[in-house]
Amino acid sequence: MKPVSRLLLLAAALVLAALSPSRAADSGKRVVTVGGDVTEIVFALGEGGRIVGRDTTSSFPPEAGRVPDVGYMRQLGAEGVLSLKPDIVIASAGAGPAEVLKQIESAGVRVVRVPDPHSVEGLFQKVTTVADALDAKAAGAALTAKLAQDLTKAKAEIADLPGHPRVLFIITAGGGPPMAAGTGTAADSLIRLAGGENVFAAHTGYKPISLEAAAAASPEAIGLMDQTLQQMGGVDAVASNAALRLTPAAKEKRIFGREGSYLLSFGPRLPQALSDFAHAIREKAAEKGAL
Repeated sequence: MKPVSRLLLLAAALVLAALSPSRAADSGKRVVTVGGDVTEIVFALGEGGRIVGRDTTSSFPPEAGRVPDVGYMRQLGAEGVLSLKPDIVIASAGAGPAEVLKQIESAGVRVVRVPDPHSVEGLFQKVTTVADALDAKAAGAALTAKLAQDLTKAKAEIADLPGHPRVLFIITAGGGPPMAAGTGTAADSLIRLAGGENVFAAHTGYKPISLEAAAAASPEAIGLMDQTLQQMGGVDAVASNAALRLTPAAKEKRIFGREGSYLLSFGPRLPQALSDFAHAIREKAAEKGAL
């Protein structure tokens, strides 16, 4: 069976499951979301008006910025969350600390953990989990069907693009050294879905690397989060870096940055992000006006 056919069948199965009778969730009216992907899904379901708090990583859609910020998703405080009097907290699997979430539950607030596998199937699971938590199953089924359709189109578009570029994806965290994305990361999944080859696939997770090691990998394209690109001085600075300037990516200025959650959260914007990334790893920065 073709991958596209399997994708549509999986989406159809999830839609049917979402529409089947089950015990209604105690969804409540006041919602705190933790995780940019979770917040985006709630808005995409048409339930954004119920959000009374969100974490710092939840910056899209713009309406999310008008909601009180409860802090970074991995460093939550029970007092700040509870002060918003939520009926339910919907949190990405990476949210924490665990003891804080337990404190919130102990205060009588329902906490729903949303899995975050970096895959198309994982996105469908997220939508189903969030929709169930909000007792919005019909909206969840509709969103899943729309995403399946958009992803099928994106996959077909990518299949028609030339080659399988060797890609290096770099991030920085807290001003630390550059780290390359290995297997088991959102960036690795994104590269593979976009038809590229991860030059650091032999490594697992995000690993600090020297720029010399990055150059030895001979990437044909270098992708970064916007913040990382700015920290490294922009496209021209990366392309002229002594360790990178002889790589195919630097010579062709196939170096680009994108907002982190857009590329890596595997939320409702995944079809757009896949198409964008697939083109970016094959085009010169100058061709896109990115200089």
